[in-house]
Amino acid sequence: MTALRRPVTVTFALAALLAASACGAKVDENGDSTADVESCIDTSGDSVKIGLLNSMSGTMSISEQTVRRSLELAAAEINADGGVLGKRLELVTEDGASEPTVFAEKATKLLQSDCVAAVFGGWTSSSRKAMLPVFEDNDGLLFYPVQYEGLEASENIFYTGATTNQQIIPALDYLRTELGAQSLYLVGSDYVFPRTANAIITAYAEEYDIEIVGEDYEPLGSVEGIPTIVNRVQSSGADAVFNTLNGDSNVSFFSQYSNVGLTAETMPVLSVSIAEEEVPGIGVERLVGQYTAWNYYQTVQSPENEAFVAAFQEAYGSDAVTSDPMEAAYTSLYLWRNMVEAAGSFEVDDVQEAAGGISFAAPEGPVTVNGDNHHIAKTALIGRVNPEGLIDTVWSSAGPIEPDPCLEGYAWAASLERDETYC
Repeated sequence: MTALRRPVTVTFALAALLAASACGAKVDENGDSTADVESCIDTSGDSVKIGLLNSMSGTMSISEQTVRRSLELAAAEINADGGVLGKRLELVTEDGASEPTVFAEKATKLLQSDCVAAVFGGWTSSSRKAMLPVFEDNDGLLFYPVQYEGLEASENIFYTGATTNQQIIPALDYLRTELGAQSLYLVGSDYVFPRTANAIITAYAEEYDIEIVGEDYEPLGSVEGIPTIVNRVQSSGADAVFNTLNGDSNVSFFSQYSNVGLTAETMPVLSVSIAEEEVPGIGVERLVGQYTAWNYYQTVQSPENEAFVAAFQEAYGSDAVTSDPMEAAYTSLYLWRNMVEAAGSFEVDDVQEAAGGISFAAPEGPVTVNGDNHHIAKTALIGRVNPEGLIDTVWSSAGPIEPDPCLEGYAWAASLERDETYC
């Protein structure tokens, strides 16, 4: 078992949530900042503060702005339903600016100066890795809503996006067994998630005799090398491309892909970081028929999802789309509420103690928190982009997959480099 490290209508309510204030810095008697003091969460009034930390600027804003919207929606709904332990949620919002160092700085501010009860946000693994020591050193809680590369399980983070065995491995299984792919070209952004994901993909490929015919990376937010990468992909003869590009680099990649005549029929691309909100920016015509691997699509058929989509579109417009990271962020706020109410307390230790087994009827389907590794059970989905720009499910796992962030259940993963702090 993975070890954890200890160190209603809501449109009007959304507008009321956007004001933020501080409760006083976490400082000692000399005025110096201190990381290891008792929590400064203020529950004396009729409200409690939570932090929303997302990239509202920079290369990742194409994805993270809509995650912010889904968090605001969840907070408005919760407030309309009486709040958490009878207290209204007050949002303190910050911009991570697509820079890991900024995420760490803003996380420190939220915990030490704003005294928030929990923080919701982050996208890239670089941003999460930068924030991780901040939350561990300050004994704070981060709810991280995006699929990631696994090999981590911190007691101070709740991971509501997919870990490796809930997204990457099902995607590889689909390419191998359903599409018959015997060779892959790996394309990714040059940072933690794609590098680690591709190491896992390579280990999987060795186990199943799949040839990795190429592996290329582009700096996050850059497009300069994309034409060269696409030319290499085209000449490789790969059966399929496994794409871990993030942000607006995908716009250039699929533009070049189309320009050289590659299509979903000639060389399919399976992406793990393109969801409904990115499709218009990339161009529907460039993505039709291409594959994605997630755990939620707007097209999921369930009463919970119908209500979620309707509420989101009522708040943000009838053309607004929902996506996996947005849904995972929305779900994370409800899971935190349920943890707090089960604990009867906003204090971090109490919430952590109560977390195991907490569930929520999420738009993606029922989810349950694993108290041992702070991930949640999730159903894996493979989808294809349709001409309307939405994503249709073409394959689903039989049910929710229990999280295995350290890949302890896969013998072929034994050689992967791991941080022994967490795995």
